[in-house]
Amino acid sequence: MTTATLPVSSASLKSTSVSPVVSDREWNAHILSQLAAGKLTQEQALAQLKTAPKSNGGPLSCKQSEKGGVSVYGLQRMPVTLYAEQWERLLGFADTIREFIKDHPALARKQRS
Repeated sequence: MTTATLPVSSASLKSTSVSPVVSDREWNAHILSQLAAGKLTQEQALAQLKTAPKSNGGPLSCKQSEKGGVSVYGLQRMPVTLYAEQWERLLGFADTIREFIKDHPALARKQRS
């Protein structure tokens, strides 16, 4: 997961001495709140938003679903849920998927950030 750090003041925007690690969404909300509060100009806010690191969806985690499936969180907005047998089948097919993505870069495009 790619994260950013929140500046402790508008003066620290030019430095790297900052406070806790946060997600992309929290970083964007912080920058927009700084803009709304008048602590940043529109140009400064745009520069901060453009230079913020982009995550690849965050950390992955697994949970058992109510119906007994295995749900993977962190790939997309909603969890991906399959039964154990389906996960085993998909994981056994992983090399084929990797090869397909490698051979078809125009079809298997990267997600927009």
